[in-house]
Amino acid sequence: MNAPLAPARLHSGAGRRDATRPAWHRGVRRILVIKWSALGDVALATAIMEDLRLAFPDATMHLNTLPAAQALFAADARFERVLAIDVRARGQRLLQAWHWLRAVRAGNYDLLVDLQASDHTRLLIGLLPMLGCRIRQRLGWRGGFPYTLHNAVRTRGLHPIAAMRAMLACAGIEARTTRPLLRVPPVLADAALDLLQRHGLTARGFAVFMPGSQAAGWLKRWGADRYAQLGCLLLERGVERIVLIGARDEAEECARIRAAITRSHPGRVVHLDDLHLLQIISVCARARWIIANDTGIAHVAAACGRPLVVLCGPTDARRVKPLGPQVRALQARDGCLNCYAKTCRHADAPQCLARIEPACVARLLLDDACTATDINIL
Repeated sequence: MNAPLAPARLHSGAGRRDATRPAWHRGVRRILVIKWSALGDVALATAIMEDLRLAFPDATMHLNTLPAAQALFAADARFERVLAIDVRARGQRLLQAWHWLRAVRAGNYDLLVDLQASDHTRLLIGLLPMLGCRIRQRLGWRGGFPYTLHNAVRTRGLHPIAAMRAMLACAGIEARTTRPLLRVPPVLADAALDLLQRHGLTARGFAVFMPGSQAAGWLKRWGADRYAQLGCLLLERGVERIVLIGARDEAEECARIRAAITRSHPGRVVHLDDLHLLQIISVCARARWIIANDTGIAHVAAACGRPLVVLCGPTDARRVKPLGPQVRALQARDGCLNCYAKTCRHADAPQCLARIEPACVARLLLDDACTATDINIL
């Protein structure tokens, strides 16, 4: 498999940056950033949003995202406004498209940055001139109409962050942010800290498990039995507690893990099932490790900067790995992989994930070593 993404370079100084910036940067006063994807993709893209903020520190920035991702930007000072317009709403696409076109026209933007890379955004952006909205610079992943700036390299097969960084490069914007950047409002951070104290969870004394995924993506789940085995191995090697983070779709999976671990280690598992999305960052920031399936909240957790291991099977680890210098993705080396299917044609449980043994993950965490020859570590 391909090598993991290298961290973005750090710039040596503002003077050099100003000297190398394209002349059109000086005319950018208002920016619209578009990202409509699922929760994890939006969290990943916040690294690019931060690079845009650093490149245009005095510009007004607006964000256009879907309502489901709006909670990620509660009290986020980078954005003066979040346009949460559900352009994908079933039965209302024409109406929502009209709302979108009117909102963007009223924004009077100098720069539009399309992080979505879809035919849908291309179509809507292409319709803007018909309403008298002519945004001078339009930056996108793919070439041609309606963009004035676009990638000069093929993005197919690339990790999304690599494709977005290439897009920034073609616009003279440096990629410097090495993990997702999400701001946690103090009131949410304080409430998360209080919750940890009530459960007796001390900093670096617990491991976080994220064992779920949305119900439609159940093939991405490593399995309750394997998570329970890993939890027992970690508790036997000095970890104080196991913290399970899962919402409604993961409640049954978390309950099975908790029951299995409790049989041999009573009182050592805590299930946090009522966290605000941004509180996941506050909790994970105090964890020793985070272990997760390929799920959206793993990308949110990557913002905390703690060691994170993501277990992949039916999705390509090279393309779904969260961003961060302490993030590793594990995937079986051979066999049926990267099918992106909703059902497994080989078994009721996906064998691609079953081949990742709990003992192997434990060795990777505890000893920074994994001797299994059939596992790739990215």
